[in-house]
Amino acid sequence: MQGNLSRTVQKEQPRRRGRPRAYDAERALDAAMAAFWRSGFAGTSLDDLTASAEMNRPSLYAAFGDKQALYLKTIERYRTAAVAAMTEQLAIDRPLADTLRVIYRGALDLYRAGDPNPRGCYLTSTAITAALDSPEVRAGLLASHQTFDRLLAARFAAARDAGELPPDSDPDLLGALAVGVIHTLAVRTRAGETRRRLEQIADAAVAQLCGGAGPARAAPRRRKR
Repeated sequence: MQGNLSRTVQKEQPRRRGRPRAYDAERALDAAMAAFWRSGFAGTSLDDLTASAEMNRPSLYAAFGDKQALYLKTIERYRTAAVAAMTEQLAIDRPLADTLRVIYRGALDLYRAGDPNPRGCYLTSTAITAALDSPEVRAGLLASHQTFDRLLAARFAAARDAGELPPDSDPDLLGALAVGVIHTLAVRTRAGETRRRLEQIADAAVAQLCGGAGPARAAPRRRKR
């Protein structure tokens, strides 16, 4: 994902009728994503987008639709890359705690790639606000969260079945909590929290998640004297 965002966008060349498109759609999407990531959906103008993608407005509209349609495509692109990265890490055979640590540190690497002004998570940094006024953005944001929840829930279920977690652990809830840690890291990164502190938070979360979380139990009653 970081490699895609850091690539230089190729300038669109004049085209004759019948020739294939000269622009690189993936690079144009990455350039648009970088613009949205800097200024948010509302704060990014069409001029910003055309300058970043090095495309004029008619070409941009023809390729991606209006501003919101383009933004939704960047959400999908980010989610696809993030899901692929997480799936790759989950496929490696190692203890649950190690898997979570790798995922959290990988997230921090991405979120802090914009030092000295870390950008955090693309979805958290841009879609949270845009979702207030757009049902389409809100649906895309929820779909992203639910996708990550399912991926991690499956890993917690496997850990429970392997005896790494208590048999009464709830994989769905643990998966959602594990994704919640990712959100926390993203927001705190954007706020300027140090990498060392963020790793401490991540490690503490791993310890809690891997300690098991069965159904809530009532506190034992004290005997009357």
